[in-house]
Amino acid sequence: MSLRSRLMSPARRAGLALPCATALALSLLGAGCGAGTDSPPPGGGGAPPGDGGSPPDTPCPEAASVDVTVENAYGALKGTLEVPAGCGPFPAIVIIAGSGPTDRDGNQAAAGLATDSYKLLAEGLRERGIASLRYDKAGVGGSVSAAPRAEQDMRFEMGADDAALWVEKLRGDGRFATVTVVGHSEGSLLGMLVARRTEIDGYVSIAGAGRPIGDVLREQLASALQQDPALLEAANGILDQLEQGQPVEDVPPSLMNLFRPSVQPYVISWMKYDPAAELQAMTAPALLLQGTTDVQVPVKDAELLAAARPDAELVVVEGMSHTLKAATLSTASQNAAYTDPSLPVVPRVLEALEAFIPVE
Repeated sequence: MSLRSRLMSPARRAGLALPCATALALSLLGAGCGAGTDSPPPGGGGAPPGDGGSPPDTPCPEAASVDVTVENAYGALKGTLEVPAGCGPFPAIVIIAGSGPTDRDGNQAAAGLATDSYKLLAEGLRERGIASLRYDKAGVGGSVSAAPRAEQDMRFEMGADDAALWVEKLRGDGRFATVTVVGHSEGSLLGMLVARRTEIDGYVSIAGAGRPIGDVLREQLASALQQDPALLEAANGILDQLEQGQPVEDVPPSLMNLFRPSVQPYVISWMKYDPAAELQAMTAPALLLQGTTDVQVPVKDAELLAAARPDAELVVVEGMSHTLKAATLSTASQNAAYTDPSLPVVPRVLEALEAFIPVE
């Protein structure tokens, strides 16, 4: 997830207070069936996974949390598969994380960010009979070997390539009836690109931008640098050049974290995409979730996406922050949403996902 530097550790607060800047500077997945009840287990009945036709009195598996791996062109991507109790087949989702060095649980240890948002989301859905796959991004945690060795070789599309590998892995597993992509923040756009690479049964954007990243950065920079017009002019000039696909050599020191030469190829590759246009080109059913107290992505971005796909379901969650936790707009409340993993995910998110995710 992209993160405001005012919510960072004290060492980071001294830097430029930009929601996306910090992330770029740091970066880059009970009861058994037949257990004395007439009700079927979550996810439906049938033979246990991989059995091929067991007797009906064979107990179905209990809920499980399993480490899983896929290989990309560079190395191993590590993730966690949450499987509900029951025999399945289950609907399943792939959670695509936001920007920066975000791990499978939704945390960034180096920045002091501890939310467990993706872990809580996955566990909450598992209790509702929905399987999930969440993973460490390439270069992070267990997936360190899955990234290019040099930062300048990173490209935005690589995130979509990696997510597509996980979709295909779940599609090849007989326990799962459908696969839906759930992209958070930067992962929202990546999820749209996944739909180009492989078949998905549904698409969910949580706190996804509705505008190209260049427009988002200009808005953030205008707010952060309103007291320094000269630096704002320099930053906008850099954005203009990057949008034309041209690297920038002369970067002011105070903007180096955001626009350092080694990260510019990644930013250039990201700037090519307009989320609204990408969503419009998708055919999978779409759900758009947005919180009203998200200090990084405003409701207007979700409305832009909804305008691009009038058939998409738009759910605006009152009082939900960027981390999927309840928060007001006060600094203390926002800080807690980013640093207190014990805070639960807003229940409305789980309800909306359960209602939307295709079962078959």
